[in-house]
Amino acid sequence: MTTVTAPAAGHTSAPARIGSGALAGTGTLIRFGLRRDRIRIPVWVVALTLGTMSSVTEFKTLYSTAAERASAVSSMDSPAALAMTGPRHYLDDYNTGSMMGHQLLGFMAVLVGLMSVLIITRHTRNEEETGRAELVRSTVVGHHAQLASALVVAAVANLALALLLTLSVLSAGIDGITTGEALLYGLTHAAIGLVFAGVAAITVQITAHTRGASGMALAVIGVAYLLRASGDVGNDALSWLSPIGWGQRTYVFVDNRWWPLLLCLALAALTAAIGFVLSTRRDVGAGLRSARLGRRTASAALTRPFGFALRLHRATLLGFGAGLLVMGVMYGSILGEAADMVKDIEQVQEALDKIGGASVEESFASMIMVVIAVVTAVYVVMAALRPRAEESAGRAEPLLATGLSRDRWVGSHVAVALAGGTALLLVAGLGFGLTGAASAGDGDLVLRLTGAALAYAPALWVTVGVAVALFGWYPRAGAAAWVVPVYAFVVGYLGPILQFPNWMNNLSPFGHIPQLPAADMTWTPLLILTAVAASLICLGLAGFRHRDLETK
Repeated sequence: MTTVTAPAAGHTSAPARIGSGALAGTGTLIRFGLRRDRIRIPVWVVALTLGTMSSVTEFKTLYSTAAERASAVSSMDSPAALAMTGPRHYLDDYNTGSMMGHQLLGFMAVLVGLMSVLIITRHTRNEEETGRAELVRSTVVGHHAQLASALVVAAVANLALALLLTLSVLSAGIDGITTGEALLYGLTHAAIGLVFAGVAAITVQITAHTRGASGMALAVIGVAYLLRASGDVGNDALSWLSPIGWGQRTYVFVDNRWWPLLLCLALAALTAAIGFVLSTRRDVGAGLRSARLGRRTASAALTRPFGFALRLHRATLLGFGAGLLVMGVMYGSILGEAADMVKDIEQVQEALDKIGGASVEESFASMIMVVIAVVTAVYVVMAALRPRAEESAGRAEPLLATGLSRDRWVGSHVAVALAGGTALLLVAGLGFGLTGAASAGDGDLVLRLTGAALAYAPALWVTVGVAVALFGWYPRAGAAAWVVPVYAFVVGYLGPILQFPNWMNNLSPFGHIPQLPAADMTWTPLLILTAVAASLICLGLAGFRHRDLETK
């Protein structure tokens, strides 16, 4: 068999024919990719499945009677609610199954797309950026083997998710659910995931940087979601421009249409084929888009640790800022309808009563604040663990070999995480407050909701402290910091509805924040959390000063 090896970096590659030679070594790379992701893929698949099943449990609890389901239909039949959920056709026969298709499928599609994008960029562009791809492709490995193996690994992850979702839905005890309906629900997620894997196969050819490739693919996911939301509210044709819209228009558990999945598979095949073709138009390690020439001299900010760290975090910070602003605006747009949305749902009413708000709008807003704070916590964990990525890639050692101290280097990233997380709370709270005030007809909500969001800043700082402490003393265990936002969401948002015991909420730093604007402001827990955050950060810095640098 003739093999096609990749050219060394710096040499232009001739167009390669996709054949057996171009795909030589694909099987070995697939096994290697699955071996590398033996932890990541199961975590993604199990987490997405558990998230789905917790929502199913919530649906069964909240909407157990016909009256409660009728109330849900009336509350969901508004432009703002449809933009956040899905097409109105699901409301014609609202039960636990159709609620899954209506309320979960669009949101889950974004997460499945994220999983697929990260798998592709990790096994293609990141390999080239670190120089490992050139070493691998200098052996008996075909030109297209790396991208093909990455797509197969992504397909395996999506199909595993589809299988687990199918089995979970069948075992959930939902009345009237058939095996075919459960399978359609699972495969819809997989089909959407394959589309965005194909999109990532294109973006990794465009830019020479992993973060840039991921960012472009995530932007496509965002556009797809916005097209779906716009089409569900107004012109239905816009939804047909989005693969997320195609997935929702299977009308799973209602009409059970399989043919929209063919559109997803066709687009996935087309984007993957384009990715293969584009890969022959560039050098190994380079991107189709030429690197933009920088300034002749660096700005004064880039010569300082904080300015340089801010530059590294800029794209992620801006992306989360845009997303949280949209989230705040969308939640605020339905704030005025909160009373009608939950008036017949006994469990939600009990949860709101426990908060003790002066009005349903205020109590509802305090529950939404938990979601905003948890999403912001995702950013601060990413930012606080960025030094670990720099250390593993070997970029930290040359910097620390200069006069830059370890404390200043790590401290610059920590400062960006602390300030950036607080700024994100401000942006989300302001968006929530402006649209919430307009929706509820109460101008005072602007400042009150903005302040309620900022009250979660000390809890974010504790989250940063946990990540820094793990990085300083046990760098390989840094991923454990993700437990903080995940646990906070489960007990903070679902806990009041599913009636978890209070001690579970007290284990989360977010559980000690006063639930503004429904509750009164108390400063003592905020001051204590701030002191805990400072202690954890100092502990992490001390650990980093006394350990050796590690690289993968």
